Amino acid sequence: MACGSCGTTENGVPKGCKSNGNCGTGGTCGSGSKLAVFDWLSNMTLPSGEKRFNIFEVRFKNGRKHFYKNPENLPIIMGDIVAVEGSPGHDIGTVSLAGELVKVQMKKRKITADHEDVKKIYRKASQRDIDIWQASRAKEEDTQKRGREILGRLGLQMKLSDVEYQGDGNKATFYYTADTRVDFRQLIRDLASAFSIRVEMKQVGARQEAARLGGIGSCGRELCCSTWLTDFRKVTTSAARYQQLSLNPLKLAGQCGKLKCCLNFELDAYLDTLKTFPKQDLVLKTEKGEAIFVKMDIFKQHLWYTYKEERFKWFRLTLEQVLEIVDLNKNNEKSISLEEYEADVIIPEKVSFEDAVGQDSLTRFDAPKTSKRRRNNKNKNTKKPVALVGNKQPVKAVQKGKPQAKHPQKQQPKPRPKQQPKPKVNTNPNANQPKGEEKKTNKPRRNNNNRNRNNSNPKDGNDSEK
Repeated sequence: MACGSCGTTENGVPKGCKSNGNCGTGGTCGSGSKLAVFDWLSNMTLPSGEKRFNIFEVRFKNGRKHFYKNPENLPIIMGDIVAVEGSPGHDIGTVSLAGELVKVQMKKRKITADHEDVKKIYRKASQRDIDIWQASRAKEEDTQKRGREILGRLGLQMKLSDVEYQGDGNKATFYYTADTRVDFRQLIRDLASAFSIRVEMKQVGARQEAARLGGIGSCGRELCCSTWLTDFRKVTTSAARYQQLSLNPLKLAGQCGKLKCCLNFELDAYLDTLKTFPKQDLVLKTEKGEAIFVKMDIFKQHLWYTYKEERFKWFRLTLEQVLEIVDLNKNNEKSISLEEYEADVIIPEKVSFEDAVGQDSLTRFDAPKTSKRRRNNKNKNTKKPVALVGNKQPVKAVQKGKPQAKHPQKQQPKPRPKQQPKPKVNTNPNANQPKGEEKKTNKPRRNNNNRNRNNSNPKDGNDSEK
């Protein structure tokens, strides 16, 4: 969508505004923006004897628009920069709408052709007018910073949000927001003496301030008020209640600090759907007891109820089931218990991700990956399998590829049969010593039981520690 003078060549380059690429960079075109309007009646010829409408819509900074007459019948089209009547002096703006569509806009805003706000168009802006206009626009940021310093020195409870210079540079409008009434007479004197201009103070609301400054909303897109929304309707908390939203001010508030305008976008659809639902304060009478409303899912048409006496359990019912219970209660009849109704509810299974075209899983990066070195160390530390031979002690399994031991009995000697100790025989004091400290010999061990019967102490040092 573009202006009436726009066109494209074979290579797709616009011809009208000479903007090589995006038509929106020309300043007059642009799709999806409320600053520019597409004149869909530009190609239509007027009836014979009908004169063209002589009032134009002119756009200024931040989307501010006004209607101006063309008493001298200048050849003006959309996108032209014109000098219009100001108070005092003149202002510079861009023609945003012309022709029969201006009648529709004036009718929408309830402005007649002889209204006092409809001023005159002086001329098309010359190069000198454009240079003065651009020089004035360049001073707005510095003026806003110095104005905030003066505002802080005076200690006024107000916020200076934006500054707009008039096209001739003789007047500046300061836009501010304040919660209470502010006496800014001293502020006007200080601003006029600091910048040597005529000062006008204009209070705007929080929504208008956000629309002028712009930004990115929680949805990830540009703010609706700064792109396409032209009128600010009243938003209340009832809109959130109808949509079953939690009344959390952090989630429901926008950048302006007020409730989001998008709460009204789907409100009509919710209100139409809720007409078929029963009232939330309605009590259902069943054989087990009375049930009260808990919550609902409007689009799935599911409602949750619980008993007054047993509120720890919620029961999911469909809209048809609830309406059936309501009809029975109107005839002074009690319905069956909610457990039986819930058993008939069919809950559709949630469809998970299906690898239909050979794609990877969506959760392939969720599980942590282990390195090869860590896996190798883990395999080394694992215990070797142990085999049991009868009722004897476990014997380690022979690894594959290694020679088998010649005398496995030496590594695992057979346990000797236990003898019943006699009451007068003393035990060997070296019997409790660790096995690693015993003397290891290839000769078979001697049985010292007979020797220890008569003498508890060993006669030789064969069994002593070394």
